[in-house]
Amino acid sequence: MREEMAQREEAELHRSHLKPRSPKGWGLLLALWYLAFYKPIITESHLRRKNIEFIFIRFSAWQYAGCDKLWAGLVTTLCDSIRHHFGALPLSVYHVMGTRPRFASGFSQKEWVLKKDACLKLWGMLFVLGVGLSILLVALLMPGIKDHHALKVVGSAITSLSGSSLVLGALSVLKNLLVSEKQKIERLTNSRKFASQLGFMDKVRSEVEVLVDFLSFMEIFERRRLRVVLEITSLDICYPEKVAGVLNAMNTLLSNANTPFIFILAVDPSIIIPCLEQTGCMKGLADNGYLYLNRTVTLPFSIPEMGSRSRLRCLEAAIQTREDLMYRIITSNVERRRAKCQGAPAVPSRREVDAEAVRCIHEAFRCLHDGADPLTRYLPTNGTHVRRIVNTIPITLRLLLHRAGTPGTPSPRAAAAWVVLADQWPCRLSWALQCLEDAWQSQPAPDFGSRSLWSIFQENVGELSALRQSLHNVLSLDGDPELFQTFLARDFPFTAREAHAFLGVTVNLDHSIRHKMGLLRSLDCLQKAAATPVSRSVQCPH
Repeated sequence: MREEMAQREEAELHRSHLKPRSPKGWGLLLALWYLAFYKPIITESHLRRKNIEFIFIRFSAWQYAGCDKLWAGLVTTLCDSIRHHFGALPLSVYHVMGTRPRFASGFSQKEWVLKKDACLKLWGMLFVLGVGLSILLVALLMPGIKDHHALKVVGSAITSLSGSSLVLGALSVLKNLLVSEKQKIERLTNSRKFASQLGFMDKVRSEVEVLVDFLSFMEIFERRRLRVVLEITSLDICYPEKVAGVLNAMNTLLSNANTPFIFILAVDPSIIIPCLEQTGCMKGLADNGYLYLNRTVTLPFSIPEMGSRSRLRCLEAAIQTREDLMYRIITSNVERRRAKCQGAPAVPSRREVDAEAVRCIHEAFRCLHDGADPLTRYLPTNGTHVRRIVNTIPITLRLLLHRAGTPGTPSPRAAAAWVVLADQWPCRLSWALQCLEDAWQSQPAPDFGSRSLWSIFQENVGELSALRQSLHNVLSLDGDPELFQTFLARDFPFTAREAHAFLGVTVNLDHSIRHKMGLLRSLDCLQKAAATPVSRSVQCPH
């Protein structure tokens, strides 16, 4: 993501010739000047900006696992991190004098408009303050007038009233400077009656809305888009009620369409889903945690099993020290130079790889838009699932291109069809893949790779029917069974070899479902073995 930030920054500088600003040093004074006297305007040129800055925030739920307000810890971590990133002074001034950005009327490219009312009020107070000071000085210094007590009282009153407005504004900024948003929320949650306090969540939401508006202001000031990436970890070691509270807080923060937050939820679904099903947040969803996660997560990414090359890389990184790492860098440079001198084929540059990836992604999206393509009839009608498919296809294709050295790399259209298959029928596809994996481990016939995935599913569908009680919640995720048959048997007859190639890059399929199915198959095999005489011919799938 940092590389993407640098590339976009360079491209935007080349396009607009405007350097981004930073609220540091002299930029801080400029930011305070804009905060006090200007209104930000969201223009067309700002919306077309491609450069972006990611603000990374880590939230470990384990740190708040012992308290009753885990969701409040998520909000306070967010507020405190944004305050630390931009500084306390700009955010405090925005609380007192800041203005929410508004969209430009027409095609105006003017990003800042002077606050005429604020300027008039300031000049008015300064004028009144000057008049009061003048009257007071005249009453104190001019001979023949300084004996008049009434004139002194009038001058003192005018000076005090006009100066008090400036002092109150400065005190408000000082108060927000000393009392952070985190402390405000913690003060609310520490109250014994916080759960029944009327308007409590509204106060928390208002604090978050101020942060969102402040980020929009800083986007225009810095001349770049801002996105807050919040990584949530260790949620699977918390109590079920707290897990549901954090997910509800996450949904609340994402409820606004223009929210600048990106949540990365790093959890084990096999642990989180039972936690959700034990709480009361599943009412109306048939107590199904899978449905709740599907409606919450817009880009699922299940990490596939680690391959042999990845295992070797992890082992190498774990063993080598810093000195060995430096030695490896030197030796790799020498080997690269030697290969270049010997005329070895050059490794494709990053730009070439990205260009090929973009071409494949466009081809896959063309298949989704082509009304004559059979793939369009399998697209879901639910908007969330459509976004999941659109978000997953580029990742799947990039992973496939990363493995382009393997023979028989699937086409972009096949990759798009596989993503749709995994999204619409996760249970049936997981069962077919588990049966495929078990058969592959038991040394199948040489022509097994050419068998269709549908024939493998048909061969083991009776066993899936016997386990339907244990897999009831997972089966409810699947779409129309007849469309599943048409998809695999007629329109997209994936073979066992193609399915095995896709398995390593399937990120929108919860692999814990397949592991649960493998465990159920093993237990069923053990029960059958215990019910029959011991025989050497009994083989259990692994």
